[in-house]
Amino acid sequence: MPLLTTENQLTLILPLAKPAAVRAFLRPLIDAMAAFGINTVARQAAYLAQIGHESGQFNFLHELGGNAYLAKYDTGKLAAQLGNTSEEDGDGQLYCGRGLIQITGRRNYELCGFALGVDLVQQPQLLEQPLFAALSAAWYWHNNGLNELADKGAFDAITRRINGGQNGRDDRRAIWARAGQILKG
Repeated sequence: MPLLTTENQLTLILPLAKPAAVRAFLRPLIDAMAAFGINTVARQAAYLAQIGHESGQFNFLHELGGNAYLAKYDTGKLAAQLGNTSEEDGDGQLYCGRGLIQITGRRNYELCGFALGVDLVQQPQLLEQPLFAALSAAWYWHNNGLNELADKGAFDAITRRINGGQNGRDDRRAIWARAGQILKG
């Protein structure tokens, strides 16, 4: 049985989330966590902290920044790492960060879509819907061994795997602390 079960819990964990977003995301989050083994206080608290920060508490399901910012994904070394083409064809903008954990790059869209049984390459905007936003985040979490890091309490290591650094460390840690207390009951 999942530890996160109520809108009230989710609102207390992510107080900046709009009530409509809390309602829309509760069931997809519960189902996604169950499907990917995010099933202990330690795992759920770390997961909710990371997706809470990455999505601005459900306020941003599409990476912030205009075309000039997102062009960094279009050509060069970063584009190649993400599986985008080397041409200036806009795939950097098309496969920008989306969902609760900001899945980024054509290769990640392909892998995630294959795992979830949907064509995210042709329909990248699906990652902005609560169901696929939650499932993609849980898939990424599982695929990157983050349950094991959560079990060890290695929160900064989780942040590095998701973010590449420690961007938003204080916010992530504040949500993590709140989530741990609320999920323990």
